[in-house]
Amino acid sequence: MTAELILRPFSWRDVPAITEIYAHYVRETVITFDTEVPRESAMAEKFGYLVDLGHPLIIAERSGSLLGYAYASTFRPRPAYRFTCEDSIYLSPDATGQGVGSVLFERLLADSKAFGFKQMIAVIAAGIAPSVRLHEKFGFKLLGTYPELGYKFDRWLDIIHMQKAL
Repeated sequence: MTAELILRPFSWRDVPAITEIYAHYVRETVITFDTEVPRESAMAEKFGYLVDLGHPLIIAERSGSLLGYAYASTFRPRPAYRFTCEDSIYLSPDATGQGVGSVLFERLLADSKAFGFKQMIAVIAAGIAPSVRLHEKFGFKLLGTYPELGYKFDRWLDIIHMQKAL
């Protein structure tokens, strides 16, 4: 790790790398409940929507290589939820375990608060201990477990919700 980690805003040139990182989690893990890898155009549309709303959307890179991304999205579409967001953080598989997620998350929390969000919700597949530990590290509290809400890789998956006041 000789080069410095840079956090910067999203750019349209990031879409291919973001799509590639996300594809890994779709194909190999239960971190996302997507079962098919979205096309770059779908990812561009999703991120364009976040940009249009002005929501926090942060890219982590080192030496010009995208290592991960984090964003805060609307928790639910109804207007009364407008001050509550859901966090998402995805790292390139070779960038895990290096502290990149913590740096991204710290910035995401600050940017989300500055945006005007008051609460952040984490939706995590039960059994994903690194995600739970990361959220606990930043003060998230467990709200509860929802049994068998998702079905992926021929098995039923529980999810947990965690929450933090910003």
